[in-house]
Amino acid sequence: MVRVFDMECDLPLGEGEGRGGPEQQGSGDTFRGRDRESVAGHGMANYANIFRHRYVEGKPKERPVMTLDEFAEMLAKAGVVKGMVRAGNNTRTAEIVRAHPERFVGFAMICPYDGKPAVRELERLVREEGLVGLSMSPLKERIPASDRRYYPMYTKAAELGIPVRMYSTMNYGTDRPYDLGHPRHLDQVCVDFPELKVIAGLGGWPWVNEMVALVRRHPNLYMDTSSHRPKHFGTKGSGWEMLMQFGNTVAQDKVIVGVSWLTVGQPYEQLIQEYLDLPLKDSVKEKWLYYNAARVLGLE
Repeated sequence: MVRVFDMECDLPLGEGEGRGGPEQQGSGDTFRGRDRESVAGHGMANYANIFRHRYVEGKPKERPVMTLDEFAEMLAKAGVVKGMVRAGNNTRTAEIVRAHPERFVGFAMICPYDGKPAVRELERLVREEGLVGLSMSPLKERIPASDRRYYPMYTKAAELGIPVRMYSTMNYGTDRPYDLGHPRHLDQVCVDFPELKVIAGLGGWPWVNEMVALVRRHPNLYMDTSSHRPKHFGTKGSGWEMLMQFGNTVAQDKVIVGVSWLTVGQPYEQLIQEYLDLPLKDSVKEKWLYYNAARVLGLE
């Protein structure tokens, strides 16, 4: 069976568990911003218009209910060696990792507006709670990755030796700039922090050409495929052509798979098979599905 690391391991609903996934990509329990919906369907509510299959009456579809033990068993049967989780808050994320350290790793969610307390909290979460990365969202924070308010967090993450995952794709919130997650913002971050491992979450679509060029340019920059259906990567006109063009060569060590089974709405087995069906060398598929993540996160 193929080995898989899932960079976006959507959590089902169980006792005390948060939603996780794309609706929970902000700064968790420290986020101070609030989305103001002055017009029906405006702002972040526009996601219900764009992704209708994920919503019922304007609200995200309810996630399947299963215990954490049942979910871990499901992942094991599908070949998912480990998955990155972010629950509704950092405390719950740490609890999930402690419950199943063989199956999950956790990324902290921290607010860049919180200054020094946020830096101290990140260090505590890594050193005391065992979280292995930092996840931040220009979409939710409304400031791009190159904004200096993130820089204290980058400095601490580099010091701790953990990767930073940044939301890096177009957003559909009609109350903020559409290109907050443009990959170009990561270029300055990698220039200023050459020792920091940076993961571009959600693959940079529709700016895939720039994304592939940047992961080639910067040794410390990686991209993940979360929230996208893998079968479309090999489809002409999908916008992913550059990734497929260089996937077997200069990008083979730079891509980490995010399955996003609940966001995409397909079972793990189906989505993993779609990755295996891509026009890539078998050795490259193994890197994308597991070994690149293992190297970046120090799993082996």
